[in-house]
Amino acid sequence: MIELNNRSDCLRYIYMAAAVLAVVVMMSCSGTKYVPDGSYLLKTVKVKTDDKEFDAAKVSQYVHQRGNSRWFSLFKIPLGIYSLSGSDTTKWINRTLRNIGESPVLYDSLQAQLTSDDLLTAMQNMGYMNARVKHLVRAKGKKATAEYQLLPGEPYVIRSMTYDIKDDTIAHLLGQDTTILRLRSGSPFTINGLEQERGRITSYLLDRGYYRFHKEFIRFEADTMRDSRLVDLTMHLNRYREKNDTPETDHPRYVVRSIHYTSPDSATIHIKRNVLENATAFEPGSWYSSAAVQRTYHNFSRLQALKYSGIRFAEDEDSSYVDCTIQYGMNKPSTISFQPEGTNTAGDLGAAASLTYENRNIFHGSEALSVRVRGAFEAITGLEGYQNENYMEYGVESKLTFPRFVVPFLSHVARRNFNATSELSFSYNLQNRPEFHRRVLSAGWRYRWQKPRSNIAYKWDALDLNFIHMPWISPTFKHDYLDSVSNRNAILRYNYEDLMIMRSGFGLTYNNGSYMVRANVETAGNLLAAVGAMAGFKKNDHDQRTLFNIAFAQYVKGDFDYTRVMNIDEHNSIVFHAGVGIAYPYGNSTVLPFEKRYFSGGANSVRGWSVRGLGPGKFKGHDGAIDFINQTGDMKLDLNFEYRTHLFWKFNGAFFIDGGNIWTLRDYRDQPGGQFKVDEFYKQIAVAYGLGVRLNFDYFILRFDMGMKAIDPAYDTSREHYPVTHPNLSRDFSFHFAVGMPF
Repeated sequence: MIELNNRSDCLRYIYMAAAVLAVVVMMSCSGTKYVPDGSYLLKTVKVKTDDKEFDAAKVSQYVHQRGNSRWFSLFKIPLGIYSLSGSDTTKWINRTLRNIGESPVLYDSLQAQLTSDDLLTAMQNMGYMNARVKHLVRAKGKKATAEYQLLPGEPYVIRSMTYDIKDDTIAHLLGQDTTILRLRSGSPFTINGLEQERGRITSYLLDRGYYRFHKEFIRFEADTMRDSRLVDLTMHLNRYREKNDTPETDHPRYVVRSIHYTSPDSATIHIKRNVLENATAFEPGSWYSSAAVQRTYHNFSRLQALKYSGIRFAEDEDSSYVDCTIQYGMNKPSTISFQPEGTNTAGDLGAAASLTYENRNIFHGSEALSVRVRGAFEAITGLEGYQNENYMEYGVESKLTFPRFVVPFLSHVARRNFNATSELSFSYNLQNRPEFHRRVLSAGWRYRWQKPRSNIAYKWDALDLNFIHMPWISPTFKHDYLDSVSNRNAILRYNYEDLMIMRSGFGLTYNNGSYMVRANVETAGNLLAAVGAMAGFKKNDHDQRTLFNIAFAQYVKGDFDYTRVMNIDEHNSIVFHAGVGIAYPYGNSTVLPFEKRYFSGGANSVRGWSVRGLGPGKFKGHDGAIDFINQTGDMKLDLNFEYRTHLFWKFNGAFFIDGGNIWTLRDYRDQPGGQFKVDEFYKQIAVAYGLGVRLNFDYFILRFDMGMKAIDPAYDTSREHYPVTHPNLSRDFSFHFAVGMPF
């Protein structure tokens, strides 16, 4: 993420963009420039009904022709851009405007008739057999509005339901599971309902050995009475017939007799057989299952050592057995990559480079080992009183990932029922700055797992250990910020001391595409505190127990996020997001470690403020050198609304309103006004608004957001507290560049 501080350049570009946008909006109002005589620009399309029991939105997807796309569902900017082009397409400017823009959508009577027919069919499929559709066209000048009035009538209802299943074994199976046959007397009679019943029965049987079953063996017979909405329905499930001229038999039910693994790379197996067997969701002696085959494909795709996989079944003509052959291809076992990069921190230029080695099959079980070595150098300017003015960083990070649970006493069934990974990590980072030298040693053991076809994913950080060592602090920095009475800051000082963090945490994520819920909780220091109390660990000058002469942090932290996506149409959507977090230091700690504290502002929070520029509470920073420490807290609230729209090509736009802030749980002297109070916190919620542009390349998204402060809790006067009515661009504007969506 990058924050741009050159506001004059940003504002100049904003004014230019606003001027261009104003011209395009005006041009979009005269979008009939390229509408031929005798034709009409399709202005709007409406699907309406007076029946309060029927939701017209359910069938609006069957409209074949819609008007020109609108930005934010309001402005026909693409049509306006197209209208700016001239008729001479040999000129590049005209071709460019036409490619970026959108040609006028002309009303087509044939498309309108197809829409009416499909709307009628859709209503009949929903059980409205006597439905009708009225199509109206209102033309004015060169523009036309199309309206489809839906007259669904009364829906049909199943009066009686009869099942005629001619295969006794299948009849017995379906009778055992009452969740499969769902059509009942009193159920709505709909074509969609009949198809769902067929699909449910077919999937059920395909998962229980019926390798050759398909839904064409199932048919429905409906008997309707004259002048009645009641239907007598019979479902027929016919016996098996291989060909039209062969006799009928019971449906064959197949058992998997054998499973063979082959690779075209060579005659030897490059990966342990037990890994392949664990990834196979069925085994010899089990009934054939279509769902198990799909799970096997998914499991094999998760093995990084494999490039592809294929599953084939061969029937034994003289028995009810199938033999399975699973063919797989291997990836290259190892790769080495080099990545140079440039850095720019507050105007200080530098360079960095990283070398990464990755082995995808180090123990022949598709275990992935990666080792990354990174070095960075930055020339720091503007510092006075420091001997060395350069920044150097060296680091090594290694990670070993197992594509399964690595835990003792776990049953074979449990291993197969979850898609799991286990990860062991180790890293060491060395930083030498003019102000201080810092060393960070980290190690961790983590699990990630999810059930197949489940929307819930779990993670457990069983152990995450961090040692932070400060071998040297510049006397100038120590005097000015840590020891000086006027600048003494407990939060600042705590983050420049040796510290140990031993934490564990658990989290889950639910995501069904429309909304996502994420919850995490973690604790640190409890085990060390219990052992330290019994073993009598020594205490330092701050009355903290230490291990190896290093104090350890103790806290509990919880986070909750909710995101809801509502699609208006194929070009427009609305997203709501709410996030809340709270962390409490106790026992061996009075202050949270800096890495665990919350901050507000920036590209993923309240976008009218720069990163760590908001809060806590109504605290107002005054010393930019150390405010990045002071503007952190123990609680966080984020509330976001975002309207997203497609612009053109790969460009998308957004209008957003953000709210939130951070607070401290304790009343720290260096953060006046930052403590959370039930009767005051709602008055300290900051609000921002703005526009964003996103460049979507499918595999990654570049995001540019421009935010303005609307309510600033750091000020008390009306003029400064409500910048939405008294905006000051140099004070209230923030520009953000980031990769990926904010939520």
